[in-house]
Amino acid sequence: MANVSVYNIEGKEVGTIDLNDAVFGVEVNDHLVHMAVVSQLANNRQGTQKAKTRSEVSGGGRKPWRQKGTGHARQGSTRAPQWTGGGVVFAPVPRDYSFKMNRKEKRAALKSALSAKVAENKFIVIDEIAFADHKTKNFANVLKNLDVKKALVVLEDGNTNAEISAKNIADVKTAKTNTINVYDILKYNTVITTKAAVASIEEVYA
Repeated sequence: MANVSVYNIEGKEVGTIDLNDAVFGVEVNDHLVHMAVVSQLANNRQGTQKAKTRSEVSGGGRKPWRQKGTGHARQGSTRAPQWTGGGVVFAPVPRDYSFKMNRKEKRAALKSALSAKVAENKFIVIDEIAFADHKTKNFANVLKNLDVKKALVVLEDGNTNAEISAKNIADVKTAKTNTINVYDILKYNTVITTKAAVASIEEVYA
């Protein structure tokens, strides 16, 4: 089992914790991690782009001039693509960019991402994040004590004060144990989590 240090919110080491190898010690599968990121970004796309082809643009029903004898090049419609105000060739239409990943693939990708962070020593466990009130200064001090800037903070359910305190800090995102995803884990340099959140992740994914 991977053994990592546990810190308090002052940044002092207060113990260690054994992480379940079934979640935090798996062999990293780069292909699945890549697929998970591409899938998430593709699923987020609106896909509402649209332009009109020559058949959809209003007007252009009459031939602008006769076929021969004018000296102009022959033209059949003022809405052909080469005309100003004409249609677009191969115009984009609304489409769904999303694609499906199997549940086992998603879980394996998430485990790979978490295992990579543990292997890189960028997975920080805090005994608990408990604030009396929700002030940005509270969480900013925690990050300063841990010497962390860009971080994904995984919190247990019900920790509203910590969640709100981190809300206005640039390059910090909070997530619950049921909303963590591969893209966010990779995007942020460090993953900060609590002992309670680690237990919850292990319970779901082990």
